[in-house]
Amino acid sequence: MQGLFFEDLSVGQSAEMTKIVTGADIEAFAAVSGDINPVHLDEAYARTTTFQGRIAHGMLSAAYISAVIGTRLPGPGAIYLSQSLRFRRPVKIGDPVTTRVTVEALDERRGHATFATVCQVDGKTVVEGEALIMVPRKAKDA
Repeated sequence: MQGLFFEDLSVGQSAEMTKIVTGADIEAFAAVSGDINPVHLDEAYARTTTFQGRIAHGMLSAAYISAVIGTRLPGPGAIYLSQSLRFRRPVKIGDPVTTRVTVEALDERRGHATFATVCQVDGKTVVEGEALIMVPRKAKDA
């Protein structure tokens, strides 16, 4: 399975997906990552925080960015080189997180694409940043 090639990309091109965050998603992410901060796992504790309840790991939303890049744009074959992230708002259980990646710049010489990355809940940004991705090129004819 192969995603898009560098030559298939253009500035402004975008892709998105939406995922509803569940308690099971948060618990699975905690198990895989080892981040067992009680603000993510313990409702009684989380109610005592500024969030007034459990919130998802910020890196769970970042994983949704990786999912769009790795499966949709550019898709299979894409390799992450870097990702900046700014966490703007918490994500709670039941929130529908819409993740969008948009091609911002293309470096022809290196075969790298820069993407604006954003996760939103009900139109409000929860995470934003920028990704640098190495994109496979089409094979040159011999």
